This record gives sequence, C-alpha cells and structure tokens, in this order.
Amino acid sequence: MKYFIRVSLSVLILCAIGGQKTAAQDVEGNGGRSIVSQASPAYPELARKMNLEGTVKLLVVVSPAGAAQNVQVVGGNPLLAKAAEDAVRKFRWSPSAQGSKEQVLVRFHRPHN
Repeated sequence: MKYFIRVSLSVLILCAIGGQKTAAQDVEGNGGRSIVSQASPAYPELARKMNLEGTVKLLVVVSPAGAAQNVQVVGGNPLLAKAAEDAVRKFRWSPSAQGSKEQVLVRFHRPHN
C-alpha cells in the first residue's frame, strides 16, 4: 500500500510539474450507453521514460444527463491510472432516463518521438 501511495504521489507531482505528452490511446466503453465526447489522457512523463504501455480498466457511474459522477480504477498500472481517471472524468455519455454504471478501458501506447 505504501508503494502504491508513493507511486501515485510521484505521478501527481510529475503531472503538476508538466512534462506531459499526449498518449496515443484507444478507449472502449462496455456499457449500454455510447460515449459522445471524450478527452485524451496525458501520457505521464515517468511512464514515457519507462516505455510503459498498458490498459487501465475503470468503472464509471454516469448521471442521467451523461456526466461522470464517480470514477473508480479497477485495474491497470498505477502510473497510467491517474491519467486515465482524469480523462474519463471529462467524458460525456448519451443522455438516459436513469443513471448507469459503465466500464471503460483506456489503452496507452507509448508516444513516438
């Protein structure tokens, strides 16, 4: 747990400093509602330096209006998880009569220089 906290803090510090590049990424929604707009996650500098790629799995509670109300990381590398979570919070889904739970997969591919 302490390791996860240290890694998470490192990612947050790197994000705050800057040094981010946009990740080449794929997003896949596995729910009943379609994603109508999405934000690209920033590729963390530490992950770029480590040539890290991977998939982050998130569970999102979506309001009837289509906004993300709660985002929970359920799998993936902690170095990529924060960037995926931040991006998914900006996503919008199609409106619905009621809220829903949506699964989102964000695949990170190392940007090519």
